Amino acid sequence: MAALLPFRDINVHASASQYSFTSPSTPSAPTLVIDRPSGDIRLNDGSLLGAKRVSSIAGILGIIKLGLDRYIIVITKAQPMGRLKGHMVYRVVATEFLPLHERPLHDPDEDTYLSYLKTLLRTGPMYFSYSFDLTNAFQRQARADTNTPLWKRADDRFFWNRFIQTDLIDFRTGGASALGSHSGRQQPGADPFILPVIFGMLRITTTAVKSNPLTFVLITRRSRHRAGTRYFSRGIDEQGHVSNFNETEQIVILNDSTGGLGGFAGGGGQQNGRVGRHEGGEVQVISYVQTRGSVPVYWAEVNSLHYTPKLQIRGVETAVAAAQAHFDEQIRLYGDIYLVNLVNQKGREERVKSAYEQMVRHLLTSPSEKTQADIVSDEKLRVVEPNRSAQKYDRLHYVYFDFHNETKGLRWHRVQLLMDHLNEALVKQQYFRGIDMPADAAGGLEVRNQQVSVVRTNCMDCLDRTNLVQSVLARWHLNRALADLGILKAGESAFDDAAFETLFRNLWADNADVVSNSYSGTGALKTDFTRTGQRTRAGMLQDLNNSLTRYVKNNFADGPRQDGFDLFLGTYLPSDAGIGSPRLFVDRRPLLIQAIPYLLVASLFMVTIGAFSRRLPDAAVLPIRIFVLVWFAVGLYCLRFIYTHGMLYVNWPKLNPLPWAVEGYNDTISSIRKDKVVGPWVGKRERGVSNARLSHLEEGKKRIE
Repeated sequence: MAALLPFRDINVHASASQYSFTSPSTPSAPTLVIDRPSGDIRLNDGSLLGAKRVSSIAGILGIIKLGLDRYIIVITKAQPMGRLKGHMVYRVVATEFLPLHERPLHDPDEDTYLSYLKTLLRTGPMYFSYSFDLTNAFQRQARADTNTPLWKRADDRFFWNRFIQTDLIDFRTGGASALGSHSGRQQPGADPFILPVIFGMLRITTTAVKSNPLTFVLITRRSRHRAGTRYFSRGIDEQGHVSNFNETEQIVILNDSTGGLGGFAGGGGQQNGRVGRHEGGEVQVISYVQTRGSVPVYWAEVNSLHYTPKLQIRGVETAVAAAQAHFDEQIRLYGDIYLVNLVNQKGREERVKSAYEQMVRHLLTSPSEKTQADIVSDEKLRVVEPNRSAQKYDRLHYVYFDFHNETKGLRWHRVQLLMDHLNEALVKQQYFRGIDMPADAAGGLEVRNQQVSVVRTNCMDCLDRTNLVQSVLARWHLNRALADLGILKAGESAFDDAAFETLFRNLWADNADVVSNSYSGTGALKTDFTRTGQRTRAGMLQDLNNSLTRYVKNNFADGPRQDGFDLFLGTYLPSDAGIGSPRLFVDRRPLLIQAIPYLLVASLFMVTIGAFSRRLPDAAVLPIRIFVLVWFAVGLYCLRFIYTHGMLYVNWPKLNPLPWAVEGYNDTISSIRKDKVVGPWVGKRERGVSNARLSHLEEGKKRIE
């Protein structure tokens, strides 16, 4: 029988003709062979000799094809994070790219591809386990067939390396891949080489509540669909995938003695999930799941170097089919969906709020609306519910909460107004509870309770406001579950213990930082209050730093980050035209446009030199003043030009150009031609005025502003 779990130890044997992968702890297993330079994959019974070098790796992340070569990405270093129900969990720390050509091929685009991918792998928080399915919450795992390989059980949304595992999976299933056609035979011997990885946040901590030992776990799984950066990935796509979609699972394991890092990861009892039992009673798993994701309509925020980007929203009717696809999946996976919307009800965000509410009205059979007001807000709450249940979309329940006005002045306790409204729904929602079955060799759970709905929270970015509300929901459910189990008595709270309160706050603040870093490039805002319950001067300075850093990164650094996501996740496939093909990453803007920032820096330098240089006692002052004023005027003009035509200076993604970026770029170039100073120097035939390969994206002009 083929192994169902990935190998924990793999040796790589490299030679001029092939890479061979073997498991020293399983000598009877076949060897995975990838031929060089063709990339053909096969299984060989027994080891292969003649390798130049042998190295040990933690796993195969996948195989990716770039412009000139294919590369096997292997995990060379993994950090143990703790045990989850007896299974050791690891974080990816270091990776290596193994080229299929013996002499690596180079050109500027290939080197840029590799640089983007290595940066993503170095900075992206990725986790895996050899024996536990991290992609699925406990409730979904309880329904899974443990007699199938681990990778087949993985949730496709959170199988982060699914695209780069395509060649191995196609070989395993007998399908055709980019590496050529296979024989059509199933290859179960390849199963242990396919290792699913998640991207997100994971913390495992042992603690106690009311003298009851427990393992407290927080996992956030980021979807691989429509993944990207803050301003380059918003809203929904035609397949129903929304930006920044994350599933967060809060887990409590009672009477578990295996949550730490001690012991051997390959131990028989622990590796298969039969966890150590505490003397206090049977091992119980409590799990509560929430989700977050961008507002499911077609909308975007267009960078132009202004601190607040320009908001664009297409007609809601155009996104109905996409929203239906999104909620089809959500309802199938989670049951009823409570849509908690936290955007501002006034200002620029009001248009996003209105579009969301209009979409919900489209989906519900007979929507009923109610609004609550108070002295703080004229729309504290708005609820859109179905009057009757006639079709599946009537399982959507929309709740708007005026977070901005109600919590103004750090009055976070007023989130309780939202909790009071949701109380009845939260009671019905329940949570997952399973009891460990010691006789089950696969470490299965006897299901005692199931979560029947989910709260889907969003704000504009699905970051700071969303995280605070999710932490409040998690706090409520934890108290309820522990009270149901008799650990807490009436009137007691798990957070009466100051140590557990601090642990809970810090874990949720860490979660906020990880999700925010992945999307916006910085940690979350106001985490000093999340961690300590107090607003500090250091925290305010950190928020200022984060806000300024976000501005800089979102305008000048997120283009390459977005390109890295697109490469790794397969939303962009590099051309195999080879050396000499047109370069993608060349700056094709007119030379004068490129020169203006340098002219600004030169003018600042000249003004500084003129203002602070020592002058001889008898030197004339007027020429120096004219010199300074001229360069000062040049600097002001350059600064005004850059700010006015900011779209030309945003570092846009190069691989999958955004329609509104193409449209804005061309419109800005057209307006520059009318400039009395610069216009004559930007001719119609100036290089880069229009990027021909982007012309098919002109449908962006259909957007309704």
